[in-house]
Amino acid sequence: MSHSPPSADSTAATAAHGTAHASAHASGHPLVGHLVPISTLLATASILLVLTIITVVVRYIDIGEFNIWVAIGIAVIKAALVATFFMHLRWDRPFNVLVFVGCCVFVILMMAFCVLDTGQYRSTQYTGNPPLAQETLEANAPGAPIAKQKTQINP
Repeated sequence: MSHSPPSADSTAATAAHGTAHASAHASGHPLVGHLVPISTLLATASILLVLTIITVVVRYIDIGEFNIWVAIGIAVIKAALVATFFMHLRWDRPFNVLVFVGCCVFVILMMAFCVLDTGQYRSTQYTGNPPLAQETLEANAPGAPIAKQKTQINP
């Protein structure tokens, strides 16, 4: 087998690749994606851990219906941190940020419409056990609490 000398085209292509490779390093941009400093990743992970601990602590503090809002707020902050730093959204194209924010807005709208609908069936909610479950409990466990239907708030 004989080896032929490289052609002028392959030599030019290799030189062009070497120049592009050198200019990529000279400008400070890596060839693959965005490299995030370890300190940024560790700081983000620490914040996520603290927010998780806060979520667990708030679970045991009774602040009424405000508990769910605190939990959702912390979850939104954690999702934004993950998307921003771990998924590199901070360094991505602005269009991808627009898509992410748009998706979040549509999820919030969907949740708002679901919450608006809860007033329609409020009068059928029970404070205790559902009637069928209460019958089973009375048959198998006498002395179980009796289900009471809520008074109708909106006539």
